[in-house]
Amino acid sequence: MRIDAEGIDYRELNEQVRDAVARGAKNLTVDNVRGQRYIGAGLDGAVRITIHGVPGNDLAIFMNGPEITVNGNAQDGVGNTMDAGKVVVHGVAGDILGYSMRGGRIFVRGSVGYRAGIHMKAYQGRFPVVVIGGTARDYLGEYMAGGILVVLGLDSTEASAVGRYVGTGMHGGFIYVRGTLEPYQVGAEVGISNLNDADWAGLSGILAEFCHDLGPVDADLKRGDFTKLTPQSTRPYGTLYAY
Repeated sequence: MRIDAEGIDYRELNEQVRDAVARGAKNLTVDNVRGQRYIGAGLDGAVRITIHGVPGNDLAIFMNGPEITVNGNAQDGVGNTMDAGKVVVHGVAGDILGYSMRGGRIFVRGSVGYRAGIHMKAYQGRFPVVVIGGTARDYLGEYMAGGILVVLGLDSTEASAVGRYVGTGMHGGFIYVRGTLEPYQVGAEVGISNLNDADWAGLSGILAEFCHDLGPVDADLKRGDFTKLTPQSTRPYGTLYAY
């Protein structure tokens, strides 16, 4: 089934998408998307949605199961508080990718903006995973409480794939960064280490899925090129409070 979003207000477009899913659509294509926001908001079930264009803020917010593929770029807040499902973006994405995400997977072929993975958390057996093919700006994984964040730095000429303040306030989960990472880029609450066998076994499976969804990468993804970041405490700011 196809929906043409050309000239349609985001409210009307989302009503059409929800109606199509309610009537049993399992494969839905949305053409000519021009910044309409909230696409996929709160959707449940095993539906595949393909978007041609650039969806606006909060794509897949509160989503619980569907798979969305974006043949283009995406704006801010992709996967905001997502419970389950998958979002695959073939271009770049904006700020706060995966904000408070509780489950599912987000794969972005290009780079993302600031504060990706902020407040990510594992929730009742759900375990979110975000893979960023390009670079991420400052405050990656800020206050992260669970899940996995991966930054690959593909096709980048920057000295590092990440900005500064990585993992600030982090108290759960894992961050894997490929390439150069200096201690000054990392929050004081974060420990830096090499990958062990279990880390690489899990990460290599995630990378294989990323390449399956987005195509092979022109890079040799080796275990030794990755750095693991983990929280040093589950309550990093405990001494700042009165209780």
